[in-house]
Amino acid sequence: MKSWPGALTPDEGVQVEGEWFARAIRWQYLFLGAPDRLLVLGGRGSGKTRLGAEWVNGHVRGFAPFSLTRYGQIALVAETLGDAREVMIEGPSGIATIARGERPKYEATRRRLVWPSGAVAQVFSAEDPDSLRGPQFEAVWADEVAKWRYAEETYDMLQFALRLGERPRQIITTTPKPVPIIRRLLDDPAVTVRRLRTHDNAGNLAPGFIGELEHRYGGTRLGRQEIDGELIEDRPDALWNRAALEALPGGAPQELKRIVVAVDPSATGKARSAACGIVVAGKTEDGNAVVLADGTVAAASPSEWAAKAVSLYHRYKADCIVAEVNQGGDMVATVVRMVDPDVPVKPVRATRGKWVRAEPVAALYEQGRVRHAARLPELEDEMCDFGPDGLSGGRSPDRVDALVWAITDLLIAGRGRPRVRDFA
Repeated sequence: MKSWPGALTPDEGVQVEGEWFARAIRWQYLFLGAPDRLLVLGGRGSGKTRLGAEWVNGHVRGFAPFSLTRYGQIALVAETLGDAREVMIEGPSGIATIARGERPKYEATRRRLVWPSGAVAQVFSAEDPDSLRGPQFEAVWADEVAKWRYAEETYDMLQFALRLGERPRQIITTTPKPVPIIRRLLDDPAVTVRRLRTHDNAGNLAPGFIGELEHRYGGTRLGRQEIDGELIEDRPDALWNRAALEALPGGAPQELKRIVVAVDPSATGKARSAACGIVVAGKTEDGNAVVLADGTVAAASPSEWAAKAVSLYHRYKADCIVAEVNQGGDMVATVVRMVDPDVPVKPVRATRGKWVRAEPVAALYEQGRVRHAARLPELEDEMCDFGPDGLSGGRSPDRVDALVWAITDLLIAGRGRPRVRDFA
């Protein structure tokens, strides 16, 4: 029995004991209630996943400020089904992990999360937008929308599926990227935007995590995006732009005339040294090129990057390793042969600046003669940040350098004999 107006009953007290509002940071908590459409743009480790999980938990249990009524039909959408389970449901900040009171159970065979109250959250992959045709929901949590390959199609299908209840709602949590779906949401006056920075959640992160990120990426475009949660548009003077890269057709052809592993080696393996750019690319039967993989390793010793390059050589059955020798000279071929003496190494030497070398390769992209087998986010970030003065923040364009060497060898200067491969 309540002892004064507004006091909690014993049962209500048990319900709210240990609730998130006592620990949440003010940038996360929805003090004024949840809007119908909420876009949360956050850096890595900023707490956006925890906010999404608490949002779902609050709607299922009817807890203010998220909702004053209970929601029973919810959709959880991630880039892949594995991401939905490993991050949104069972991850350190996932729904099942943070659940209090009614604890939901994940039914893997039916791809759904079920609460004792009867509430159900169905799991979907953004790789299959059509799977959202038919189901209907009261609420949706969509995670990392900026990474979705079919973002526009999936988001549209979700809007048609939100047709239950008196007040359908959705929360979208993502690291921001200048992709069409993010621009569309930011331009929509019906969408409420909340921004979270990694620094805001420092108390819940491992000691030294933020310091290490700042050391590596502070002041760079990637750091502003991944740490500060800023939406970073393309550099106006960059050789590549995201829209064009995202429009590239995906998939690797079954037969390639030549495959090379291009290496832009770092001089040392110290923590402050540049990364070693490693890119795998192949030449197609019609004389074009496809970028197969980005195997770049950060601050690696010569033996480490050589081992990675040789591993990719064997994995992709490449013809040779193309390696820039300006910094390492004969050392480059020597360390590769220490890993595997049978791997052919083709040395290349830069006689012109990085920008001048990259311009012909960028032109091949514009002509539609180069595509990517899959999304290569870190490589593409560098490409869209590569201007006449290099990358923002003074970083070395290691991935771009390796890409340029690979495409140059295959399409501009490559005259190697094809290697017979058995893919059986």
